[in-house]
Amino acid sequence: MPPRGKTMSTAIPEFDTDPFSHDSVRNARAVDDRLREFAPVVRLAGEDNIVMLARFEHVAAGLRDWKTFSSTSRPWHDPNSVRPELLLTDDPPKHSRVRAVVASALSPAALSKMAAAFRTDADDLVAGLKARGEGAEVDAVADITQSFVYKVLPDLLGLPEKGREHLSAFGNMVWATMGPMNALFQETMASTGQPVIDWATEACKRENLLPGSLGMAMYEAADRGEITAEEAYLLVGILLSAAADTTVMTMATALQAFSQFPEQYDLVRADPTLIRAAFEESLRWDSPSRMAGRLAMRDVEIDGYVIPAGTRCGLMFAAANRDTRKWTDPDRFDVRRATAGHLGFGFGVHACVGRILALLEADALLGAICREIQAFEPAGPVEPWMTTIGHGPAKLPVALRFA
Repeated sequence: MPPRGKTMSTAIPEFDTDPFSHDSVRNARAVDDRLREFAPVVRLAGEDNIVMLARFEHVAAGLRDWKTFSSTSRPWHDPNSVRPELLLTDDPPKHSRVRAVVASALSPAALSKMAAAFRTDADDLVAGLKARGEGAEVDAVADITQSFVYKVLPDLLGLPEKGREHLSAFGNMVWATMGPMNALFQETMASTGQPVIDWATEACKRENLLPGSLGMAMYEAADRGEITAEEAYLLVGILLSAAADTTVMTMATALQAFSQFPEQYDLVRADPTLIRAAFEESLRWDSPSRMAGRLAMRDVEIDGYVIPAGTRCGLMFAAANRDTRKWTDPDRFDVRRATAGHLGFGFGVHACVGRILALLEADALLGAICREIQAFEPAGPVEPWMTTIGHGPAKLPVALRFA
């Protein structure tokens, strides 16, 4: 019998599938949903100190409670990886101090001057698509979402033009560091290499940033004593790594949904005020990050299972955002859905600080698309982003029908 006042706990069940293998990544949606229904707490085979939480209630609670689920470590954490060790890997009070600098630089007032530039870039991109002619087949990732984000974000950060071709490879490297060092990790690192790291290292230095840019604002905060010069450098790297591919994938997922649910696209075209709702629903419907990592700081009991202190935990965003305990008909993309509380932007103290930036980019690009493109028709198989944690279309062939 357990001691008086204690509850009996049972062994955490072991999931019979590696969620981060090649096959699992190609079928991440189904694998993550099956893991969620397998048990409220799941241990990964071959991992003695890693568990996964995938039900909305538990993931949201874990993200909210930073004192219990610390961001200072996570599954497969390598503090020497290419991913900058700041902000996302800190708890308050350090996290609060650094986040305040980024939040100020990314406030609606600070970003308002960029909205016009975003719209101009989006209009130019869509005009180029129209020039290809009715029925043109394009890759909605490479030709639309990546093309747009890889222009406006480096411009906003003030990065040099030279070397921007490394953005995609750099993003792959950063995503790879968030998961296990498995075959996918090794393939990513082998396909990118030192030139990508050298570019990112140099591009984020103060002397290579444009005056008045978001990147330079980080160094100016250091001049004022709000953060250190080293923290300023790391923040530029974080903005470069965290704000690019999540937005690329979320808008690509929206375009994928528009092709699968054309009636929903018709609703957005008829009422452009639904553009932000469509972006938020895209984050919920198929989140660009499968998982956030945390470290249990104390024993945690969940539905009779005890997660011991010191356990590394994966909080699975995408699975939680499709949990039928929270969402009705979660596999349906619905721009009129009440998405409040979805976890696509994270939750709690680590909720996405770049949310306003992402929504402004969505306003510009999806707005231009809705004005000029009448329909997206599937034109070939969708290929997923082959990283363990980042998730979304890597190739999305569509045929364009213009208004």
